[in-house]
Amino acid sequence: MIIIKDLVQGSEEWFAEKIGKPSASNASCILTNDGKPSKQREGYLYTLAAELITGKQENGYKNACMEQGQEREEESRNMFSLIHNVEIEKVGVIYKDEKKRFLCSPDGITKKFGLELKNPLGKTQVKYLLDGGLPSEYFGQVQFSLYVTGFPKWYFVSFVPAMKPLILEVLPDAKYQKALAVELELFCSELDEITKKLMG
Repeated sequence: MIIIKDLVQGSEEWFAEKIGKPSASNASCILTNDGKPSKQREGYLYTLAAELITGKQENGYKNACMEQGQEREEESRNMFSLIHNVEIEKVGVIYKDEKKRFLCSPDGITKKFGLELKNPLGKTQVKYLLDGGLPSEYFGQVQFSLYVTGFPKWYFVSFVPAMKPLILEVLPDAKYQKALAVELELFCSELDEITKKLMG
C-alpha cells in the first residue's frame, strides 16, 4: 500500500494525480455488485483513455446537495472520531502497489481501517436508517477501497445533523474481491492498449 499524504482532496494537484486511473468511487463502472462486468465499463474505459491522451480530466457533475455534503464532511469525520475515540488521518490518494495503476481516496484512515463518509439529504438518511445496511450504490466503492488498502475492515458513515448517524463496519467480500482483482487487471491492460494505439 502506497499512501500519498501531501495532496488535498479536491485540489488541482489531486485531480492531476487521478487522471486516467480507475478509482474506488467509480467501482460500479467496472464491476456490478454481483461481480460481473458493468454495462458502463466501456464508457468509463474510454473516458480514462481520453484523460490520458489529453492530460485533462472530464469535469464531473456536482449539484448543490453534493456541495453541501462536502461542506459537512469535516463535521461527520469529527463525530466519528469522537464516538470511536480514534484519530482520523486525512490523505490524498492510496495505491495498492508501486505500479500505481488504480487508487482510492478515503475520507480518512487509521492504522487499522478506512472511512467512507456520506452526508446525504434528510430523506435519504431516513431511508438508510430504515434499511439498516450498506446502501447498494456504495458496495463497490467500499470493497474497492478495501482491496486497494488491504485493510481488514472499513467504516461506512452516513451523517445528517440532528439525526441519528448510520455507522456500519464493512468486511471484505471474498467473492467480489476475487472478481475485482481479475477485472482490474483486464481493465488496466485494455486501457494501456487503447492509449498506446491512439497515441501512436
